[in-house]
Amino acid sequence: MDLNERATAKLELLRREFEAGERRLIELDRQRTHLTETMLRISGAIQVLEEVLGTAETEPTSDDGEAGREEVRAGS
Repeated sequence: MDLNERATAKLELLRREFEAGERRLIELDRQRTHLTETMLRISGAIQVLEEVLGTAETEPTSDDGEAGREEVRAGS
């Protein structure tokens, strides 16, 4: 095998490796997009649940609310 044949063979090998790398990058980009969308949905669900839990924790129960109002009326 002379220099020209070896160079041609190496060139073909490098082109195949480059094409394989391009295909892999496309697949990784697709996976990244999918993962980003999934994380965005999860983040939204977390935010909703935090708001629901925050509202539930700050709302007084009927017993607490009535006791607080009675104290204010008695102090007036």
